[in-house]
Amino acid sequence: MHPLYPPAVIGVFGSGQLGRMLALAARAMGFRIHTFSPEANSPTGQVADSEVCAPYDDLDAVRDFVRQVDVVTFEFENVAAAVAEIA
Repeated sequence: MHPLYPPAVIGVFGSGQLGRMLALAARAMGFRIHTFSPEANSPTGQVADSEVCAPYDDLDAVRDFVRQVDVVTFEFENVAAAVAEIA
């Protein structure tokens, strides 16, 4: 593991109010935020630099998302094992 410095890209898997609060704090520190959500214009997506809209079980979309970010965090704990392994 290594430290992450701005302007690194933080990937947020999930897109509710917790993700929004994380995104606002991270952006204030100079980080960029990408979010993955099945719905467009989500609370996190409204303040993110990029929002990927795809079902959580779309493994190809998850792989593409992971390639665009420097680190991934999960906004919720009910993540399929296959998705967690990719991230």
